[in-house]
Amino acid sequence: MSRLLNLISSWFEYLGGLVILFSQTVLWAFVPPYRANHTLRQVVRIGIDSLGIASLVALFTGMIMAIQTAYQMEKVSAEMYIASLVALSLVRELGPVLTALIVAGRAGGAVTAEIGSMKITEQIDALRALAVNPVKYLVVPRFLAFLISLPVLVMIANLLGIMGGYYVCVFNLSIPANLYLMNAFESIMLKDIVITITKSVVFAVIISMISCHEGLITEGGAEGVGSATMRSVVNSFVAIIGADWVLSSLFYFIF
Repeated sequence: MSRLLNLISSWFEYLGGLVILFSQTVLWAFVPPYRANHTLRQVVRIGIDSLGIASLVALFTGMIMAIQTAYQMEKVSAEMYIASLVALSLVRELGPVLTALIVAGRAGGAVTAEIGSMKITEQIDALRALAVNPVKYLVVPRFLAFLISLPVLVMIANLLGIMGGYYVCVFNLSIPANLYLMNAFESIMLKDIVITITKSVVFAVIISMISCHEGLITEGGAEGVGSATMRSVVNSFVAIIGADWVLSSLFYFIF
């Protein structure tokens, strides 16, 4: 019983640390000076450097979705609906979630390792000694970079996933190209665009806060950096899936 209470207490303590860090980050984001060059540097590292792997995963996901959907659609002679199913599945769920998981594993882990290394080598203490706020200097640029990069990556992933389905449907299933594109893009409504953008923004906040928080609380030398990086990736994955369930439920049952 005591172990369960300690686990619950540590979980609430961890959640409280994330909330405090988020509030401080939002506050410092509006306080000058604004270091745009730092943010742009992080956009390159987080967004542009993740574009290749995110694009490949989205492309193959669209192709796999089209192949698996074709099994059922061919049984009822409804191949024309494959495009709609692929497009909606990508835009509403698979595009934001898979891209967020990729960014969390690649960029989120790197952010934790970088900040964690600075923590154990006392560089963060040196920033405080120089009257530089670590949240303003380290967290805010990465937070803004995630907010800028992830929605763009998600939109690119959605488009490439639809194109992956296009390849399978047109070249393997002999569905006319104009019919596929018309069904795919006509099935996407404004609500679906709002869903994919909302999810990408929420996932960006989750990844940035968990990765930076884990870096700032790193202890124990090089081994501690490895443990913090692992916790960052695992916690981000769990939080992304949980947030996706909450958001999907809200959009489906309420909006």
